[in-house]
Amino acid sequence: MENKLNVSVILPINSSKVKNFVEFFNSCILSIIKQSTPIDELVIVHSDEESLKEVVQNFDYSGLTVNLVENTGDVDFSSQVNLGVENAKNEWISLLEFDDEYASIWFKNVKRYIEAYPKVSGFLPLVLDVDEKGVFAGFTNEATFAANMNSEIGYLTNEVLLNYQNFQTSGVVLKKSVFKDFGGFKKSMKLTFVYEFLLRLSYNSVEIMTIPRIGYKHMNMREGSIFWNYKFGEQKNI
Repeated sequence: MENKLNVSVILPINSSKVKNFVEFFNSCILSIIKQSTPIDELVIVHSDEESLKEVVQNFDYSGLTVNLVENTGDVDFSSQVNLGVENAKNEWISLLEFDDEYASIWFKNVKRYIEAYPKVSGFLPLVLDVDEKGVFAGFTNEATFAANMNSEIGYLTNEVLLNYQNFQTSGVVLKKSVFKDFGGFKKSMKLTFVYEFLLRLSYNSVEIMTIPRIGYKHMNMREGSIFWNYKFGEQKNI
């Protein structure tokens, strides 16, 4: 097994009262344990819900270095991530959602790209989108390779962002200093927080590259998620 990558994975969870939560959580943690290049730290930011605390405190992390951060304040996704970044010990951070999974070679690829591209501050995975049943729904982040959208193939620039807005920061490996210097996620943006954050980085010439390998499996439109609620009219004031 290769030397570990000094990265802190930020995993925000605000409730365990989600259908199949334990199953999702188990798969997500296994995807970290099975990395061909191990990570240095897992930061789990969780609410003070008792049932959730019981799950995360008693779970078998199989040797992972885990930092449990209890959040007694705002538990929206953006606030949870921001708190996790504050508590991360490494300069490189990555974002993982509890119902998603990393590809087993993701951090192996990232380590190689960090060494080959020292000026790049963030690396996006090609994201495989699936529905709740695991059925293929599409790809995300691939638009950085479209010549008609981007003059710098593989890089996330203003040009590509203004041409195409479908991007995910889930799975991203990004410098903590960059995340903090440019204000982190804005909770007020809700559905558009990813796009708004990436625009801030690109307008400030932060170099972000997409690694041309599938690195992350994202559950698209899970029942109860913010996007699900928005689609079916249950989320208010978005």
